[in-house]
Amino acid sequence: MYETELIRKANAGDVPAILRCLQEAFGPYRESYTPGAFLDTVPSIDDLRKRLDTMCVFVATTQSGEIAGTIACNVVSPEEGHVRGMAVLATWHGTGVATELIITVETELRVRGCSRISLDTTAVLQRAMRFYEKQGFRRSGRITDFFGMELIEYVKALR
Repeated sequence: MYETELIRKANAGDVPAILRCLQEAFGPYRESYTPGAFLDTVPSIDDLRKRLDTMCVFVATTQSGEIAGTIACNVVSPEEGHVRGMAVLATWHGTGVATELIITVETELRVRGCSRISLDTTAVLQRAMRFYEKQGFRRSGRITDFFGMELIEYVKALR
């Protein structure tokens, strides 16, 4: 089992490594995404910097200091927190990094008073959907338009 050296809040210096995580995680699915959906999922450096200003972004670092994964969250209502931008480098798949990242945002959102957490994903990300379900997330039944793609909402009660 992989053990992160540290999961910490990201800073501006982490932006290139966060972008690399997002590019590696979502790059194989680029052809399945509309151009707008892909750009929103894998934003530009400038847009990623803005995300750091509007969301709580975390990174998982290895013992050597490499960023192995990332996740972001924010409070969207007094009761609900929302997760987005989760990505783990392929070499760290199956090692527990993703679980540690999810636990970190759940803790962050619980501390901020949220009793529910939501996230959205596309149907092409079957592995991610299975992972979220293993973590206790369930489909809400809500499907919205995401730049011409279906966006499937998952929710989880925080206890």
